[in-house]
Amino acid sequence: MRTEKQKMLAGELYRVADPELQAELAATRAWLTRYNRAESPEERRRLLLERFGEVGARVEVRPPFFCDYGFNIRLGADVFLNYNCVILDVVDVIIGDATQIGPAVQIYAADHPRDPRQRKSGLEFGRRIEIGRDVWIGGGAIILPGITVGDCAVIGAGSVVTRDVPQGATVAGNPARQRSTRTGGHSE
Repeated sequence: MRTEKQKMLAGELYRVADPELQAELAATRAWLTRYNRAESPEERRRLLLERFGEVGARVEVRPPFFCDYGFNIRLGADVFLNYNCVILDVVDVIIGDATQIGPAVQIYAADHPRDPRQRKSGLEFGRRIEIGRDVWIGGGAIILPGITVGDCAVIGAGSVVTRDVPQGATVAGNPARQRSTRTGGHSE
């Protein structure tokens, strides 16, 4: 029999009220308190390495920062998250090298059943989010569950991303729609 945590990590329906998951959430809340009070970049890096699944070189996550668990977050090298970012990481949230994320961006891997009876019973699930390399996400944008953002994409401030974003595309609006495509590869 699989635990609720195993179901959660697999993206299956699980009960968040499970004691093991509640203990993990409490541990993350305690970690967030420490992280958001840390004064030096060295201390914040040490804390990120303690909780996150992966942390590349030269990563900066400006406090305050908020997440569900932390251990499902994987950050490539040179990633920057500005103030007040929220990542609901019930499953993997992967952010590629040199991606820059503006203030108050919200990344939601957590999802809920559409059937009201299932929601009322306390079930939820997650859908993996992957953000490529050299992506720029403007302040206040929201990335919904299950989204993939291609390398070198730009997401306009305040956008709500409801569909995958192709490599090199610029999207904006609610819902985010493609405005243009940049040709060429990765920035150097």
